[in-house]
Amino acid sequence: MKIDTKYHGEVQIEETEIIDFASGIPGFLEEKKFVILPFGQDTGISVMQSVGNSQLAFAVTNPFFFNKEYDFTIDDQVVEQLQIDSEEDVTVYVILTVQDPFEKTTANLQAPVVLNNKKQVGKQVILTNTSYQTKHSIFEKVSTK
Repeated sequence: MKIDTKYHGEVQIEETEIIDFASGIPGFLEEKKFVILPFGQDTGISVMQSVGNSQLAFAVTNPFFFNKEYDFTIDDQVVEQLQIDSEEDVTVYVILTVQDPFEKTTANLQAPVVLNNKKQVGKQVILTNTSYQTKHSIFEKVSTK
């Protein structure tokens, strides 16, 4: 099927690529179908594009690319909602707030997007009782000493 996208124009996707967010995304509860599209070659950044709204797209990345120690636990209820049988079936993304200049871009580590690749279902999980925040720099601070 063809969909219109915010950053890629019209693209061809397979039905099997569509990820179902049964509860939508916080702030966009009516949007329940998304697809992950690469954003350029070797950038490590992807676009989580709404299938039904061409103007709704989130820049996302794998949080472990820039924060190797990132760690969280999801509730049993979320594991059940996402029908997770194995850790290998899970992919985690975090939504980026892209800034100009790009070095000021931040990642929302407090609300990761958890996907079950096998079942093509996802959920943005809001973590509680955590030190993670909605705006973490994705670039390490470089000392000038």
